[in-house]
Amino acid sequence: MTSRSRRAGDLRQVTGRANNRVFAGLLLAVTLLGVTTAAAADKIRVGKSVVQPFAFAPLEIGMAEGIWTKYGLETEVIIFNGDAKLQQGLVANAVDFGLGSGPAMGFLAKGVPAKAVAAIANEPLSMGLVMGPASNIRAPQELKGAKIGVTTNGSLSYWLVRELSRQMGWGSDGIETVALGAIGPQFAALKVGQVEGLIVSSSQGYGLEAKNEGRVLLKFGNYIKDFHTHVIFATDDMIAHKPDQIRRFLAGWKDVIAFMAANKDETVRIARQVTGLDEAIERREYDDVMPMMSRDLRFHPKALDVIGDSFPEMGIMPAKPDMRTLYTEEFLNDP
Repeated sequence: MTSRSRRAGDLRQVTGRANNRVFAGLLLAVTLLGVTTAAAADKIRVGKSVVQPFAFAPLEIGMAEGIWTKYGLETEVIIFNGDAKLQQGLVANAVDFGLGSGPAMGFLAKGVPAKAVAAIANEPLSMGLVMGPASNIRAPQELKGAKIGVTTNGSLSYWLVRELSRQMGWGSDGIETVALGAIGPQFAALKVGQVEGLIVSSSQGYGLEAKNEGRVLLKFGNYIKDFHTHVIFATDDMIAHKPDQIRRFLAGWKDVIAFMAANKDETVRIARQVTGLDEAIERREYDDVMPMMSRDLRFHPKALDVIGDSFPEMGIMPAKPDMRTLYTEEFLNDP
């Protein structure tokens, strides 16, 4: 073999080995990329105190629009029958986050191992008092002594009835509350006359009106201004061990709200899959709810005072607690 042939053969061997190394390197890089991508999708369990509120639909809208994926999160949604049941889920560590009401912060003062980490909806523009078709009550002044259905004691609906009664001058017990749990039993109780009215979203009231099965007597946003209707809870375990996931979840929530504000048609389309409402009613709900949705997720002192004052009113505790112990804003800066 000539020296030129030997050099050519050596060159082919070197080139072959180099190509093999390049291929192996690319294969390793692709494999590592796949591992990294899979590892970045942290699964979080998010509980809803009830299924229907439009204010909780950002969970599903964020899934549909890929926003949670952008923040490396995979969300599992778990539905509860009221605030009290959600708080039990937090105690049992069945969820990492909870979407509940401002008044449910009272459970934290009684030892639930969690904190409120974001205020997601302010004055209760979305909530209404819906009367059954057989009720003769035509004005709020006629509600004294009426039986009104709520989800659970200590829930948002429970507090709204008692606060309305107080504002009407009848004390907290001037209107009777009946705890009925999920929306199905509530509608059934209204239909058979077990209760005269229900505290539900105004949109659900619009749906009952369309079927001549009820009518919206009032909207609570006209009576209550300084308030946090809905908040996000995070367990103490998440706060201690996975603070980055909390930051990413709240940053993603802000992105979802920005998307919703800029894209009414798409928001209504996705939200209808959650609420089951007709398009015309869902569009009315969008107009009702979006003004109350917080953009910065921060807590307001006056709203916290109103919520704190409600705890003795509802019998949750004998005195108003130090509200600073029930919430934190440390996770609201973008990750």
